[in-house]
Amino acid sequence: MVSGLSVDAVIERIADLQSTGDRWFPTGLFAAYRSNATLRYYRPDTNVFFTAITVFTLQQLRPHVSPTAQQRIEQIWQRAVRTYPLFRNKDGLLTYNFWPTRPSQHFSNGYLFRHFDHFRIPDDIDDTAMVYLTTSPTTDEVAWLQTKLGQHANLSQRMIRNTYGDYQTLRAYSTWFGKTMGIDFDACAMSNLLYCLFQYDRPRDQHVTDTLIYLRSVVETGRYRAEPFRCAPHYARPSLILYHLARLMAAFQPPELEPVRAQLIKDAQHLVERATNRLEQLVLTTTLLRLGQTDNPSVDLEHIEQAFGDFHFFIAGLLTAYEHPLLRRLADRPLVHMRWQCEAHCWALVAEYMVVERLSSS
Repeated sequence: MVSGLSVDAVIERIADLQSTGDRWFPTGLFAAYRSNATLRYYRPDTNVFFTAITVFTLQQLRPHVSPTAQQRIEQIWQRAVRTYPLFRNKDGLLTYNFWPTRPSQHFSNGYLFRHFDHFRIPDDIDDTAMVYLTTSPTTDEVAWLQTKLGQHANLSQRMIRNTYGDYQTLRAYSTWFGKTMGIDFDACAMSNLLYCLFQYDRPRDQHVTDTLIYLRSVVETGRYRAEPFRCAPHYARPSLILYHLARLMAAFQPPELEPVRAQLIKDAQHLVERATNRLEQLVLTTTLLRLGQTDNPSVDLEHIEQAFGDFHFFIAGLLTAYEHPLLRRLADRPLVHMRWQCEAHCWALVAEYMVVERLSSS
């Protein structure tokens, strides 16, 4: 509960949620939990993702908040980055995993899945991008990352099987760095990775170009609305795809995405009118503000934390990695999904909305 909701109060709440060290969450991490309501499954989850995306969100707000809040964000950042080595590639490469790597703690704090190597995931572009965006990599390190990304992109070693046929020839970025993992296209993870490459002013290559083609096409065709799991299997909601695309567009204005701006606005307006969860409404309103739409109804923030329990920002499909057609048809079923919640990141989304709305109206 945040008394007297203000940006400073929200950031103070986030600071209070940062772990001081316990059996599940090392000092500096933010607590996150994975669940499956159908299976009555709920576990604390030791991952870097929610810590890194919370820090990233706060860092974007830092120039626009009070000196007190800026100092708090600096303290949060300093504590968070000390946890990153726990998630670094097991062989010491400069890529990062969702879970701790040495030793592997996949499906951390669980009882069953952690015993099966099938569920041991390789490093991925999402966590790696967010770690790079919240640290200070050298020019050589970012150049190395871009080369590494190309080695695991579609058609570099194998061809994607689980997307639409007209995307199979795109040399777009795959979610995973693993050699044996199937190629995977996720619009949100791609958006985060492009944000990283653009932030560090990396040259455009065929992989960047084809990734932007994919992002534009899933909007133009309406596929991201009709089949969000197929377009972004680790986020799987149109609202979250919209949010990631709008964040990328607001920061860098890639010309390849400008033709779909009007469609994104129309879709976000349609979705926000029908959203029943206030945090979902908030994410969509932030999206509209970033796309230049300022005449939006304000989101009621009173007791907004009551909406956190029904909101998830990330999922894992237990069958997503399979390429067999039958298993792929089952992969989008809620029964085989884990959903992640993180209170600190929910509050970061609230602070982000408050700041973006203020800047848009000034």
